[in-house]
Amino acid sequence: MTDKLNRFWPLIASVAFAALLAANAAQSAATLKEANPVSSSDQTAEQMFADAPDGVDPVVTGPVSASFRQRQQAAGCDSAVWPKIPTVCYPD
Repeated sequence: MTDKLNRFWPLIASVAFAALLAANAAQSAATLKEANPVSSSDQTAEQMFADAPDGVDPVVTGPVSASFRQRQQAAGCDSAVWPKIPTVCYPD
């Protein structure tokens, strides 16, 4: 009976390690998502793009999520004029 039980210990240890690794990865991803909006809201567009004296157009030409498009519409990014462009208008 002991020999049969000894065969399963590596499997049990591997499953426990995988669960711990997944929980750690989920926690890291949640921490990154929480930290990112705080840092972008502290800066103005003028500070974010200090090397562009004439401004940066907030129009995104690549694929973005629907929630990003909704945030842009809610912030009025289409009618924003440099340097008073909300940082929400730019992708992360």
